[in-house]
Order: sequence, then C-alpha cells, then structure tokens
Amino acid sequence: MTALTLAAAQSVSIAGDVPANIERHLALMHAAAEHGVHVLVFPELSLTGYEPSLAAELAIAPEDALLAPLREMARELGLTAVVGMPIRLAPGAGVLIGALVLRADGSLAVYTKQHLHPGEEAAFAPGQGGAALDIGDERIALAVCADFSRASHPRQAAQVGATVYAAGVLISEGGYAADSALLQGYAAEHGLVVLVANHGGPSGGYVCAGRSVIWAADGRLLAAASGLGDALVIARRHGAVWAGQVVAL
Repeated sequence: MTALTLAAAQSVSIAGDVPANIERHLALMHAAAEHGVHVLVFPELSLTGYEPSLAAELAIAPEDALLAPLREMARELGLTAVVGMPIRLAPGAGVLIGALVLRADGSLAVYTKQHLHPGEEAAFAPGQGGAALDIGDERIALAVCADFSRASHPRQAAQVGATVYAAGVLISEGGYAADSALLQGYAAEHGLVVLVANHGGPSGGYVCAGRSVIWAADGRLLAAASGLGDALVIARRHGAVWAGQVVAL
C-alpha cells in the first residue's frame, strides 16, 4: 500500500477577482507540495468566490487558457488540485458549479455540482457529478456543498468503491454544527475518509465558518483548522494508518 497525502486548501477568495485568486491558489499549491501533498481540494467556487450574481459573466469552458497557470503548476509540482469555478460545457449552455480536477499528469477532469441549494437555480443549472478519481490505492469521490446534503450522494460514492469523500463547500457559521455532524456521520457509516474544504473568509454575503476538516473512516477527527484564514488541513496515510496536520498560512 503506497503512502498518500491529502489536503483541504482552506482559502480566502476575493469576490470576482479571478487573477488574484489564481495567484493565491498557486501559493497554496506550492505550500502543499512542500508538505508532500498529492491531492489538494479547494472550496466551492474558490476561483471567483461564491458570487452567484457574477457567475454568468465569469463562467468559462473547463479547457479555458485562464486555468493554464494552475494546470502547469499541478504538473510541475506533481500534485492533483481540485479548484472551484463556474463553467459552461458549451457556448450558451447553463452555468454549472464546477470542481475542476487538474491532475498531476496534465490531464483535466470535470465534476459538476448535482444538487443545488434553494435559490441557486436562479444563477446555476444542476450538474451531472463526475467520475471518482483513482489516486494510488485510493478512490476519491468528489462533492460540492449541497451534494452532501443528500444521503444518497455519499452512499453512492461508497457503492462505487470510493475510500475518500472530498467536498469543496461554503458552510456558514450558522450551518457548521449541523453540516459537520452530517459529514462526520458519513465517515463512520460508509467507512470513508471525509475531507471538507471550506472558505476561510466571507463570501457571497455569508459569514463562512472556516474550520476545514478531515475525518478518518471511523469518524475519528484527523485534523481541523481552528477557525478562519488560509490553511492546509492535511491527512497522511502510511500503510493503513492515517495521521493529521494543520498548517496555517
């Protein structure tokens, strides 16, 4: 069984400022590589902030050259990064909440948020999800925020052999207790390592909770950010044993 290191990139997004957010993502990717991270997951819509009113203007095709610096950095560093961006899969198509998988080999995969929060349908169309990622000995199923509110979503991940459930989210201070209890419960119920990457500062008018977290497959806490701000929440597996670490940035 090969060693594997996963991390949630808790990041603070600047509303609508994609170039600035790309620079911050690059810095977090560098920091993650210094800690041996193989898979780095960012929050929901991390490259724009959670800004539904700006999504149609900012939406791109997944292959857009805008992402070239991130894709090149992933390849250079040898890590896979999952970044959040509003996307269109065809000209004139609806805007989807995308989790773009920038793989260490230079390839691209796309996950689109399947289950929308009430009100999101004014700006976004529901997506189709995406295939799990096979990284080393692990199969990583992705989720974006409200996806995890449907119990069927992590259950289906487990049914296709996922060992890790990785969610990029925006969770507010008010919703954190209930949402974290739900996610921790999935870890124990389905035997999944559950990773949650939350925004580290305000976004879209929400007071985000930060406190990105990773639980082991028995529901045991591996690592959690203590509050807001940029941070890496890391879980390392050596053999069958997982250990956690938090790096404030």
